[in-house]
Amino acid sequence: MSAYSELVLPHLVHFVCGLKPIMRQREKIVPLAQGCVLEVGVGSGLNLPYYDAGKVSKVIGLDPSPEMTRKAERAARRARIDVEFVNAPAESIPLASASVDTALVTYALCTIPETTPALREIARVLRPGGRLLFCEHGLAPDANVRKWQETMTPMWKRFGGGCHLNRDIPALIEQGGFRIASMDTMYLPGWRPATFNYWGVAQPAAA
Repeated sequence: MSAYSELVLPHLVHFVCGLKPIMRQREKIVPLAQGCVLEVGVGSGLNLPYYDAGKVSKVIGLDPSPEMTRKAERAARRARIDVEFVNAPAESIPLASASVDTALVTYALCTIPETTPALREIARVLRPGGRLLFCEHGLAPDANVRKWQETMTPMWKRFGGGCHLNRDIPALIEQGGFRIASMDTMYLPGWRPATFNYWGVAQPAAA
């Protein structure tokens, strides 16, 4: 691991993902979680303050980066919920099948290397009737913005921990074995190639 990835990137991701427009998006989706929750890409724990302690029994925070989960542990100490951290990739989730009620992924599908295996793993660990809550940035609807996304993504990935500006989030979720039950979209304030947001609820297609 490079010094940049270990020493700089965790702080950069925490700062960018903690900007006010993004935090307002978290506030929309995280309180919908209930029961035992798997948070995929828990990062530095920015979602933890938004869980409804009356509806959530436990949060399992999954992330491949020990540097990020060390930051999340500090946030967990201030949370009103039971939180457990697991350092593992989303493509190989070390949990039993049908063991969680809700899966939550926010601003992580842009960086997961293999999204289809990851989403199929998420579907595997969801109990019957379980839901995937998502909030992500991705491919914009406007051609001029998409052109910037395509142009900038190779460089953006290098400095953003593998983050893609141009992923088609609804298509990826469906390719991963889910059907989208509800979804909203909009541009957040800021640089348009990085601010087109999708958020909503999906269920395993086989359910």
